[in-house]
Amino acid sequence: MKPAPFLYHRPSSIAEAVEILATLENAKVIASGQSLMAMMNFRYAMPDHLIDIARIPELRGILIEDGRLHIGAMTRQRELEFSAGLIEAAPLFGAALRHVGHRQTRNRGTIGGSLAHADPAAELPTVCLAYDAEIEIVGQEGSRLVPMRDFVSGFMSTAVGYDELLASVRCARWPSGHGYSFQEYARRHGDFAVVGAAVLLSLAPDRSVERVAIALCGVGERPLRRGEAEAALHGRQLDERMIRQAAEIAAELEPIEDIHGTSAYRRHLARVLTERALQEARGRIPGNTRAAA
Repeated sequence: MKPAPFLYHRPSSIAEAVEILATLENAKVIASGQSLMAMMNFRYAMPDHLIDIARIPELRGILIEDGRLHIGAMTRQRELEFSAGLIEAAPLFGAALRHVGHRQTRNRGTIGGSLAHADPAAELPTVCLAYDAEIEIVGQEGSRLVPMRDFVSGFMSTAVGYDELLASVRCARWPSGHGYSFQEYARRHGDFAVVGAAVLLSLAPDRSVERVAIALCGVGERPLRRGEAEAALHGRQLDERMIRQAAEIAAELEPIEDIHGTSAYRRHLARVLTERALQEARGRIPGNTRAAA
């Protein structure tokens, strides 16, 4: 199929894009079109106006300063994947991007497009949730920051209003030498995850868990932080027993069920992948004898 008729707009600034959004009815922003064009071709989405933000310079780039990261919404996934500064400051992005689509889609796909699309099995929203990122949203009244925990409001729904634009992603970097891992199971490489697990881990001088983040995708209508599992690990020595216990707690949920897997199957994957992610994250921390995979 082909998309329904629409009018094409190409603003050159954020202000112009926001003005168009506020003026026109049934308008849709297109970043790279990796998801939206497929939805339009199947008539799942039928906007009357398509607003292409690809040539707005303020929406591009990666800035790392004062312990914080600022990533423009139109920054390509390929740019994230090969940014030495980003991978040094926030290596979980690189680990997750190896699972995102294929090289051709990463060449075009953007971080903002992935977040705005809000597929519950997508990797980048899960990474942003693990990093406690804040999402900058711009409208005619100015900009606002929305915590990633509150950004996804439901199945493929976000806090971005019909007359607003997702502008950037911001987060604080974790301490140097922290552990990280992204594990997922997909039917084929490049497919969306059936279940995925993201882990960030920092140890205190006595090797107890000082800070940990565990986030899952593919188990619900949005990515989920597993606070109960994080609390179980905090202040404890991260041995095999504690890793297994935390993974079991992380899997104590009622996952969605569809043609790709039953609820019980997703619960099993959540436990296995969380355990693997915790083990790999621990192995990546300097001084640990267990090697990272």
